Amino acid sequence: MSWEHIELSIDDAIATVTLNRPEALNALSGSMRVDLVSAIETAAGQARALVIAGAGKAFCSGGDVKVMSGLRKSGDVEALAPLIEQGKNVVRTLRALEIPTMACVGGAAAGAGLSLALACDLRIASADAVFSASFSRIGLHPDWGGTYFLTRLAGAAVARDLIFSGRRIDAREACELGLVNWVVDRDELSTRTREKALELAGAAPLSIRYARATIDAALDRSLEEVFELEEKAQLACFRSDDALEGIRAFEERRPPQFKGK
Repeated sequence: MSWEHIELSIDDAIATVTLNRPEALNALSGSMRVDLVSAIETAAGQARALVIAGAGKAFCSGGDVKVMSGLRKSGDVEALAPLIEQGKNVVRTLRALEIPTMACVGGAAAGAGLSLALACDLRIASADAVFSASFSRIGLHPDWGGTYFLTRLAGAAVARDLIFSGRRIDAREACELGLVNWVVDRDELSTRTREKALELAGAAPLSIRYARATIDAALDRSLEEVFELEEKAQLACFRSDDALEGIRAFEERRPPQFKGK
């Protein structure tokens, strides 16, 4: 299934949403933001793991600067507001999913492209990938939740450094800072992404659903509040068919077949 610059494929319960504007390093323009939401929503009901990737040499270079230049030259400054709202909707849609998400970053993830990658649960990157909160270099401010995710993943000091300077960091440094989970050779990126996605798709769906919500809540809740959330989630999982299947499979020394029930 495809839109103008967005493609969706589903295989082995893994949905892959690909930004497909390689000639512009997958810069966001036109209906891409709206189409990205549509693709993610379509994938949500048909898959047990979601991968977001970019076609060609980049993951996503952020908003199309040519479009921004045109808006400023025309004096239509307010036209940026709907684009910002559309970007927020992409991130809201990602974070509201009940399935795990992973960004497959080959090449550049800059500006809103970096924010999009950070909005996913996990990130795998090629060794030649580069990351940049490049907004300050053109006099702009992070959006798509960039300040939120950078601060929570790497801390305020690192967020200030990367946002104030707009400097580029390579995949190794991004991994050391906690922004990337795995770094692999470029020619292994597709294979290793699929391996990781299969692991996610094979996990118990209810466990993942509750864990995503509890981990997010743990960022700004007290220990006692998280205890309460964990207890509710644990009891709900324990009552599920998946828990019964998982326990039986463990005892019988076989892979479990989870159904999300």
